[in-house]
Amino acid sequence: MELVEGDSRVGGELVEGDSAARARERLLMDEVTNPFRPGAGARPPTLAGRDGELRAFDVAVHRYMLGHPERSILLSGLRGVGKTVLLRECERIAAEHGWELESFEAGGKRTLAQALVAGTRRALLGYSRTARLKERARNALGVLRSFQLCWKLPEGNEIVLAADPALGQGDSGFAEVDVIDLLLALGGASAERRTGVLFTIDEMQFLPRDDLAVLCMVLHKVSQHAVPVMVVGAGLPSLPGLVGEAKSYGERLFTFRTINSLADADARRALTEPVAPGASWEPEALGEAVRLAAGYPYFLQEFGRSAWNAAGSPDVIRVADLRRATPTVLRALDDGFFRVRFDRATDGGRAYLRAMAAIGPGPHRLGDVADRLGKSPGAASSVRANLIKKGLCYAPRPGYVGFTVPLFDDYLRRTRGA
Repeated sequence: MELVEGDSRVGGELVEGDSAARARERLLMDEVTNPFRPGAGARPPTLAGRDGELRAFDVAVHRYMLGHPERSILLSGLRGVGKTVLLRECERIAAEHGWELESFEAGGKRTLAQALVAGTRRALLGYSRTARLKERARNALGVLRSFQLCWKLPEGNEIVLAADPALGQGDSGFAEVDVIDLLLALGGASAERRTGVLFTIDEMQFLPRDDLAVLCMVLHKVSQHAVPVMVVGAGLPSLPGLVGEAKSYGERLFTFRTINSLADADARRALTEPVAPGASWEPEALGEAVRLAAGYPYFLQEFGRSAWNAAGSPDVIRVADLRRATPTVLRALDDGFFRVRFDRATDGGRAYLRAMAAIGPGPHRLGDVADRLGKSPGAASSVRANLIKKGLCYAPRPGYVGFTVPLFDDYLRRTRGA
């Protein structure tokens, strides 16, 4: 787009009576007010196609509050489908019902035990300020104090002043026993207050296996005692299998929800509702944007934002606008979403990823990938295991491997010579 003094244009259209400076100002304001919001965990302006997941969580919260506990929830899916957004929405729903919240991202510096302690501390300090709950909450604070001392975890000054250790609870030195004591005490205080506590865990596939096993044991015991402590976790497609490997009964502790790309109608809603009522999409442009984004929520936001900017002061986003926007979208995805993941792989891992991409989108038989590399499946197994550990691949079923990043094969063929 070119703006020339005396011939003021916005989005290619002549603006009568406007100076070039005014036209630039209008264009800037349109970019500033662009409704689309691509970003990691950023809530899209229209959260389309996720009503079932949110309703299931809302029902679970209501049942907990009636004394009918439900299973915790696990959300699994590829990158860019909006799992983190759903975690934040679950937190919002829980907060509306007065629940206490603690969010935790696995794979970082903070451990699961530290996250559980932080959430317990926050909830119990709130409860202890209510006179009617003083005794019950103080007992739970004592269990928390014991747990912190036993496991040498940081203490808040308020906790030190509030309670003495509850000897014999939370201090056995066995993680599964002590975390059970901690969360049962928390759940008891929460039930008395007619509220609950929600722990959300993102990137849950990165939890150490021992921590995942402890979490399963704790939720098993919590469900038996019917206390209002709930976990909503999110992770890659490998997560359900990891839970089953951690504990044989793990699959009975959770409601598993697979989060996929959006159906065509929902993908169209995600693009059209944010621009209404002042603008719309040309039907051909809308269909092409949905096709290029393959229905993935993050990609839809990238295409929506760039198409809006390419249109400039749009009342209709046209095919020509989308075509001008597409190179911008590809650069943004290549330089950010795709490359940062490819760069995490070793040289051997990159060769493995390129071999997968050369075959197609996947999932692929292990033997086919190994043949492409000129190796036996066994010789390539350590490279594959490392890619899975880093969250770049997953095993959808025995003998197969797939990308965790949608359209990654297209990126590798387009930029890495796959």
